[in-house]
Parts: sequence; C-alpha cells; structure tokens
Amino acid sequence: MLLWGGSAFLCLLVPDALADRVWRMFAGASIVTALIAGLSALTSLPLAAAAIGNGWSDAVDADTIRAVLLDTTIGRAWSAQAGAALILLTALPLSPRWRRPGVMLGSGLGLAALVLTGHASMHAGLLALAHRSNDMLHVLAGGGWLGALVPLIAILRLLTQPEHRAEAALALRRFSTAGHLAVALVILSGIVNTMLVLKRLPTDWSSPYQALLALKIALVMGMSLLAIVNRYVFVPRIAKDRARALTAIRLGSIAEIALGIAAIALVAAFGMLEPA
Repeated sequence: MLLWGGSAFLCLLVPDALADRVWRMFAGASIVTALIAGLSALTSLPLAAAAIGNGWSDAVDADTIRAVLLDTTIGRAWSAQAGAALILLTALPLSPRWRRPGVMLGSGLGLAALVLTGHASMHAGLLALAHRSNDMLHVLAGGGWLGALVPLIAILRLLTQPEHRAEAALALRRFSTAGHLAVALVILSGIVNTMLVLKRLPTDWSSPYQALLALKIALVMGMSLLAIVNRYVFVPRIAKDRARALTAIRLGSIAEIALGIAAIALVAAFGMLEPA
C-alpha cells in the first residue's frame, strides 16, 4: 500500500524535479519492497498448493500446482500478483521517467489483486463483480491516502528550503485536493463493503469479526479527523507561523500512518474470520 500510494503521489501530483529528488530518498526502500513482492509471488503458489493439497510434497508437485493455478481463485489472484511483481522488478532499472509509472502500475495491480481472495468470493455473478470492484476501489483509495503520506512528510521538510518551496507548496496543495477524494472514497466504499458482507452495521461486538471491523472503522475515522485538522487548521497557519504549522502537519501525518498501519493489521486479522 505504501509503495502504491507513494509512487502514485509522486507520479501524478508532484512536479517532476521535486518527485525525482523525493524518489531518490526512498529508492532503497522501493527496491527492497519490490524484491519482497517478487519473492512472495515466487513462493506463495507452492505454499498454497501445499495447503490445499496433501502437505509439503504437493508444494513441488506440478499437477497440484497446475490445478491450483488454473482452477482456483487463489491461482487467479497469484497470476495477477506475479504479473504485478514482474512489472515492479522490470520498472526498477528504467530511467526515472518510466520508473515511477512502472512502479505505480505494478504496485497498484498487486494491491488490487489482493481482493480476489477476499469476502467477495461469497457472492456470484454480477454481485461478486460489484463486490470485488468496490473492494479494489477501497484498497486503492486507502493505499493511495496512506502511502502518499510518506513522501508528503519529506516534501514538508523541503518546503522550508527556498529552492524547493514553490514546487513543494504546489505538491501540498495538490495532495490536499486529492486527499478529499481519497478519504471520501475510502469511507463510501467501506460502507458499501460492510453492507455487502454483513448487511448491517457492525454493532454486535460479541462477534469477533464485527468487533474488529468496528475498531478498524474507528481508526479510519481517527485518520479522517487528523486529515481534516491538518488541512483546515494547520495548513492555513503556514503563512503565519511556518515552522510550527509544518511541525504540526508532520506529526499529524505520522499519526495518520500509525493509525493506518493498525487498521491494515486489523483487516488482516478479521479477513480470516467468518463474517457474522
């Protein structure tokens, strides 16, 4: 999610010269993330074959691997994730002009592929398609919001440097505009997803699934509140007290990232539970 959001922000909203500078700050982390994605794609299919089959021997059994790949949702999701990893690894050695779009495409595809094995599988036909599409919108909007915060923090530091101030200010304004859309999409798609899965609000906290979902919703609301405070309280104060305002925005962004990571952990937990 961080790679998708960060690369999309730098590719679409940040002026090229500034994007190149910020990208270099995170080049090492991007390479490591892409390598991890490639390794995960390489190993996840044999592991799935072992889990679905009769044990570790099926992890290297060609017939079992072929059956999982061609006949299961897990296999289709793996194909998309493997393609995404290939795009990521291919993009890394390219020139900066093509590297950022390649990383954005590969990471976005990999993130969207995660929903292929989610709770949308409980439906069939057009409803399943609508559910998966909504899930993809949810994770892409959420990843775009969360991931963009990482390079944004670096850009806030550059806002204090006269040679980068104009471009950094432009990037901040664009982030503020796009952030409204991302937050709205996360909330709306989350509501739709809850209705599709539970058909009601998660108010039965005796259910582990609903309790974890409710906590995740609370974390997202906390992120939204921090984003609103940053945008409408501290951004206008930059003109009057730049240092304090930027410090407040930076701390608020770090808090948003922390809440976002916690929300992702909760999704990983209740995503393995039966909705009830």
